[in-house]
Amino acid sequence: MERYRGRNKGFAARLAVSFSRLLSAPNDMDIFKLTRALVDIESITGNEEAAGLFLNHHLAELASQTGGDVETMPVEPNRFNVFAWWGTPIVTLSTHYDTVPPFYPSREDDQFIWGRGACDTKGIIASMITAARGLLDEGIRNFGLLFVVGEERNSAGAYVAAKQPRGSRYLINGEPTENKLALGSKGALRYEIVASGKMAHSAYPELGDSAINKLLDALQRIRAVELPVDPLLGPSTLNIGTISGGRAPNVIPDQARAEVLIRLVDEGTETDLRIRKAAGPDVEVSQVLRIPAVRLGALEGFETTVVAYTTDIPAFGGSWGQPFLVGPGTIHVAHTDEERVAKSELLEAVGIYRGMVKQLLSM
Repeated sequence: MERYRGRNKGFAARLAVSFSRLLSAPNDMDIFKLTRALVDIESITGNEEAAGLFLNHHLAELASQTGGDVETMPVEPNRFNVFAWWGTPIVTLSTHYDTVPPFYPSREDDQFIWGRGACDTKGIIASMITAARGLLDEGIRNFGLLFVVGEERNSAGAYVAAKQPRGSRYLINGEPTENKLALGSKGALRYEIVASGKMAHSAYPELGDSAINKLLDALQRIRAVELPVDPLLGPSTLNIGTISGGRAPNVIPDQARAEVLIRLVDEGTETDLRIRKAAGPDVEVSQVLRIPAVRLGALEGFETTVVAYTTDIPAFGGSWGQPFLVGPGTIHVAHTDEERVAKSELLEAVGIYRGMVKQLLSM
């Protein structure tokens, strides 16, 4: 069994001690306490180390009691995936443990657990680990748990895992789908658009060249682009997520930039051509990320849906097996200050994951 051996070896032990008041031994753990413990570890993308250390320690304890193995997969300095498995991993339950900013800690009431990552996706992690315990109690093996970094930005952890397959034939990816099996998910096409100009005193604009005006003109043309529509996934959508630039109100701006994200319903080739043509010659268009839309598997007996967001599934590229997508919580509160997950859905997800693993192992 391989434990994490990074620069903070002692930190794993200190972290485990700090959560010992929240979590007892893995065999006695409570899914709600585990969800809150994970939420309370800040793991905004790029800063996942503490959560990774906690997961590695927790899964190592479970594996040591049940005859499993655990390893870490380095992604970047102080960033790593965590993989635990029992027997030959034919089915792998996987999700990410990074979150979007800003961090805020957990709280709970009778119905919900609240906090950053509650539904996206730390409650899902807790459901998967609890499902694994239940499967092991039934004597079922030949499955694994894979928790990765970086999904919220560029799927860095999934791309690394894709290069290190472990023979899994089926991948159950966890994202908030309200516990419905997703038949498809949209992709993502992200750009950085940069305009350059010339500074001048704002009283004499004819002496300068406004980068902001160039950028705004390009963005207006981009907004008017007709984007593809798919019968299953619906319309492509475009979001101008950030705009920055300029020096001061009385200075003609010499630089400006924007970030644009398109939710794809196909592989994105035609959309890319249309965006670059609309942007025009006065700006630079750099493609930062391109993930195609995907069609996903269905299983008998599971309610289905379609989701508009992007997941790690395309980054895995099939190397961890045929993908399925399901998880507790709704995406409508993810990435908001109202993020929460229903306790009833966490418990329901445990049964769904156990049922899927057993069905897939029998195929």
